[in-house]
Amino acid sequence: MQDIMPLDYIEEWDRRLARQDAFWQCAVLDRPVVVMQWPKVPPAHPWPADPPYATMRDRWWDPQRAAAWAVASVRNTEYGGDALPHAWPNLGPEVFSAFFGQELEYTETTSWAKPFLFDWADAARLHFSEDNPYWRALLAMTDALLEAGKGLFYTGMTDLHPGGDALAAFRDPLALNTDLLLHPDAVRALLDRVQDVFFHVHDFFHAHLRSAKQAVCSWPGIVSTLRWHVPSNDFSCMISKEMFDAFFLPGIAEECRRMEASIYHLDGPQALRHLDSLLEIPELNAIQWVYGAGNGRASDWMPVYQRCQAAGKAVQLFIEPDELDVITAHLRPEGVWLGVSVQSRDEADVILRRIARWK
Repeated sequence: MQDIMPLDYIEEWDRRLARQDAFWQCAVLDRPVVVMQWPKVPPAHPWPADPPYATMRDRWWDPQRAAAWAVASVRNTEYGGDALPHAWPNLGPEVFSAFFGQELEYTETTSWAKPFLFDWADAARLHFSEDNPYWRALLAMTDALLEAGKGLFYTGMTDLHPGGDALAAFRDPLALNTDLLLHPDAVRALLDRVQDVFFHVHDFFHAHLRSAKQAVCSWPGIVSTLRWHVPSNDFSCMISKEMFDAFFLPGIAEECRRMEASIYHLDGPQALRHLDSLLEIPELNAIQWVYGAGNGRASDWMPVYQRCQAAGKAVQLFIEPDELDVITAHLRPEGVWLGVSVQSRDEADVILRRIARWK
């Protein structure tokens, strides 16, 4: 841990990192990873008051606002189990597509890309540049978080969606559906270009963060010393297993090969048809199964997690305390990353004692 910035105010911060490093290999040091955090009552730090902004985009893009909210959030939170304070720059889930000149529309809580590739003849004009305003805004936000987080929290990677999700943003998902039939060569050519840019982007920000002695983290909440990534393809809910395997699985496998660790974001019941294909990727370490609102809780999906474990993959679950008995009865502790919702240290201590008995 010598090249990782210490967080000395967090008890056993280095042991927490080591447990999360072991998770990737389906290993257990002394117990599985258990991440718990809860609000301090009363708050220990004043919550920021936003100044007036001319546009919603101005609010999202303000790096000092992002840093102020990160500081307040960390100082107003207790971190139990293996939780480690971290923040990540967020310009919306389709910011990677915006690096090619696409514009994003912002609301209070989210953003989306405005399709701008209406004719495949124009695909050659899609151009990535580090002079892109979204790139500059992301770098400024990353640097603001790095400065504010010294000794307080780790700064991580933004949410990056290359592959099929990038093309769906460029074209619109419905248009991309027909493109797979009518323009397969153009789709494959653009996928190759997009993947090259993705590796450049990931290499740049990983090096930038590691030069500041950051642990590796992002939106899933995992904090590790390994270079890890979240492959995904939300567009895959709209296509068959055969189409997914032919167009997108090779690129996902290459993303996994280029990293030290990876966790696939499997989003929604319609994406389950692709699970077996994903489990066959040797370099894929873990699955994050997102069953979606109205589809029960993690404990209702034990067969999915058991399939993952049977294939030698780790799993990430977010659960309520009353689900723990089901989890421990049906899953092996090796390679399990648990996020448990608690409201106090007493609750967290009870969870840790129960986890210690999981064999």
